[in-house]
Amino acid sequence: MLKQSFAPLVNLLYPPRCPICGDAIGEHGALCHACWSGLVIPGEPCCSACQRPFGSAAVGEGSLCAPCLAHPPEHDGITAATLYTEGSRKLVLAFKHGRRIALSNLLGRLMLARLPVLEGEWLVIPVPLHRRRLWSRGFNQSALLAGEIARARGHELVVDGLVRTTSTPPLGGLGRRARARVLKGAIKANPSRLARISGGQVLLVDDVMTSGATTDACLRELRRAGAVRVRIACFARVLDEAL
Repeated sequence: MLKQSFAPLVNLLYPPRCPICGDAIGEHGALCHACWSGLVIPGEPCCSACQRPFGSAAVGEGSLCAPCLAHPPEHDGITAATLYTEGSRKLVLAFKHGRRIALSNLLGRLMLARLPVLEGEWLVIPVPLHRRRLWSRGFNQSALLAGEIARARGHELVVDGLVRTTSTPPLGGLGRRARARVLKGAIKANPSRLARISGGQVLLVDDVMTSGATTDACLRELRRAGAVRVRIACFARVLDEAL
């Protein structure tokens, strides 16, 4: 009620603008119609294991995509709010590098809209940043998104369930194998959280899933720590073939 009471004053002092293009909009935490239309939401039909969209192909229920047939995934499903396009890229850049952390609410809501109901108790664990990157940026964008999801669904947030022990160089421009080599041994389960993770169900949260090398490294450590189920949720997923 207090938030609603002060909303007109806030809108007067800080007129709401679309975070992508800057055009005037009706309320904070939203997008203009044009930018909303530019987002690509993955839909059906899709791979039953990784939710990779099949496009317009006629496939049966429970079908797997070629990558999952070639290499059966160790995760228990992937949920992406959007596919990585120019619109989602601008949102991620504004959020992560533009330090507009208030966008975590908008991105989190979009992720929640796609995330199925998770039965039972789940731990929500973000992809970790190395402490040097965390100090320079001031926040872990994946942790902010994980917090939005945990609060909305009533799950337990374990922000330090995974730790990045090695400061890795930027992975942009590297192939999947090169990324895997860089990340080898760089991410570990937090020893102080092993008892909590063992036997638990984990929702691993990231902002952008590119090749999957980072989430694979996290997944291996969570499995090694005894997690019985691991689902992955991200805001944007790079799947050029699905666009």
